[in-house]
Amino acid sequence: MTAEVLGVVRTSEIAESIAIMARLRAPNGCPWDREQTFDSIKRHTLEETYEVFDAIDRRAWPDLKDELGDLLLQVLFYAQMADEAGYFSIEDVAANLNAKLIRRHPHIFADATAETAADVKVTWDAIKQTEKANRTKPTHYLDEVPEYMPAILEAFKLGQRAAKVGFDWPDVTGLFDKLAEESAELRAEIDANNQIAIEDELGDLLFTAVNLARHLKLEPEFALRKANRKFRARFNAMESVAGIDTLKASSPEELEERWRRVKLQP
Repeated sequence: MTAEVLGVVRTSEIAESIAIMARLRAPNGCPWDREQTFDSIKRHTLEETYEVFDAIDRRAWPDLKDELGDLLLQVLFYAQMADEAGYFSIEDVAANLNAKLIRRHPHIFADATAETAADVKVTWDAIKQTEKANRTKPTHYLDEVPEYMPAILEAFKLGQRAAKVGFDWPDVTGLFDKLAEESAELRAEIDANNQIAIEDELGDLLFTAVNLARHLKLEPEFALRKANRKFRARFNAMESVAGIDTLKASSPEELEERWRRVKLQP
């Protein structure tokens, strides 16, 4: 199925971006770009992804345009390095994506039907399982969840995948009980000053909180980012009123009172 059949208008900007990336990596190109490897670029990819999130959260659409360009650069960088090594080209990446999108939307490009978003999700998951069946099977069921994910996302995916075989809390009530249990165990280890156990119990508490978010159909990463922004705004408000030197000189009780007043503000 060609771009013309799908009604897609191709532009020269993407082709120019690909050519610029190839030029930067050429023998007489940019020294910094030429020195980069798959491993050295990884951290930039993560940073750019979070900057996209930030622009969306701020509804800063001009910024989002720039950040999406930076994220696209990461794709072009990886594809160029892969092309140089003979692994695959950017055209292969696009062709693979096109085929996947068409294959996973049979209600659009074939004769399947899907009336709701939930119907689409069922079809999508079924097709993904068929695709996975043709790959080398992992040793364990949870191996489908990569260990290199950010910890919050990994915890979310682990709980989600375990739930598919019924290993899950039936409702949020059990999760609140589990939170209380883990909190009590953490406090006990803190009282015992057992540093190794403290880390373990804190991890258990965080893992349970992530699974609570999953049950509430919330993204824990986004919920935490929202809490971070709220904390930042309230602390900045305290600083604006009193000044950072005054805050440093304040007692815990005074700081708590300043925080309480800031929280009361609309």
